[in-house]
Amino acid sequence: MKLKMMYTFLNTDIALIEKELEQRIETKEALITNASLHLLQAGGKRIRPVFVLLAGKFGSYDVNQIKHVAVALELIHMASLVHDDVIDDADMRRGKPTIKAKWDNRIAMYTGDYIFARALETITKIEQVDAHKILSDTMVELTLGEIEQIKDKYDLNQDLRTYLRRIKRKTALLIAASCQLGAIAAGAPESIHKKLFLFGYYVGMSFQITDDILDFTSSEEKLGKPVGSDLLQGNITLPVLYALEDPDFRLKVERLFVADDQTELISEIITYITSSDVIDRSVKVSERYLEKAMMILKELPDNKARKALYQIAKYIGKRKF
Repeated sequence: MKLKMMYTFLNTDIALIEKELEQRIETKEALITNASLHLLQAGGKRIRPVFVLLAGKFGSYDVNQIKHVAVALELIHMASLVHDDVIDDADMRRGKPTIKAKWDNRIAMYTGDYIFARALETITKIEQVDAHKILSDTMVELTLGEIEQIKDKYDLNQDLRTYLRRIKRKTALLIAASCQLGAIAAGAPESIHKKLFLFGYYVGMSFQITDDILDFTSSEEKLGKPVGSDLLQGNITLPVLYALEDPDFRLKVERLFVADDQTELISEIITYITSSDVIDRSVKVSERYLEKAMMILKELPDNKARKALYQIAKYIGKRKF
């Protein structure tokens, strides 16, 4: 089943969110508007707004209120992608040129800052004080995750704990906040929105680990960027961490990082990773997080939203390797 088929009952509200996103990034400065629209129109799963809307179904659902959270969370995600592409010197995202590639680094950084600012402006429409505290804390952690990624680039001596902390900050906490804030905006009780936070955290960890696996096992057509891009950019992900236990593999990666022509080496590295046990080991870690998410779901009220969350979580963890 395709992802969008799992929440067709939200189609009208998702269309509203899409329209709101376009309106939010409009400005009199044509360059910033065009750069922002370039990223928005490149597409995306809109997972975070979907989680916000589904979480809102556990309270008094009012899309005209909850939409502000959904838009703010997606804008924060978009801004982080723009900044990521500058840090990683990435030219392609979702099969299209990145903002830094189409314009330049300065335009990309200012565009990312602008989108962040619009997110903060949007969330002011939510009255609950705790929602603002959660969002600000999440943005702090997201920024720390970005800094950690820069610091950890090309570091072959980092450990599993470092990796897990980094993906928690860069990915999982924003998904967790999406689930929690959607429920808070709908007036759901604390017992519900705290469980939704945990669900989102576990799903977010599984989501990122799966993405890191797919970077080696998928195709350039599906990824929208070259296979092995993360490693080429110096990012050490879970499959690589496991593979680094082999001294010969470590030597290959060390050579990759200093090579003028990386084509042959990255091909050898991808072959090694996909033919060894590191993919299976990485999948098992992802599945453990997914199992925890499913356990949390069982504690939530049984409704259409819970069923959709279950299907989405299952889809996220079982994307084709």
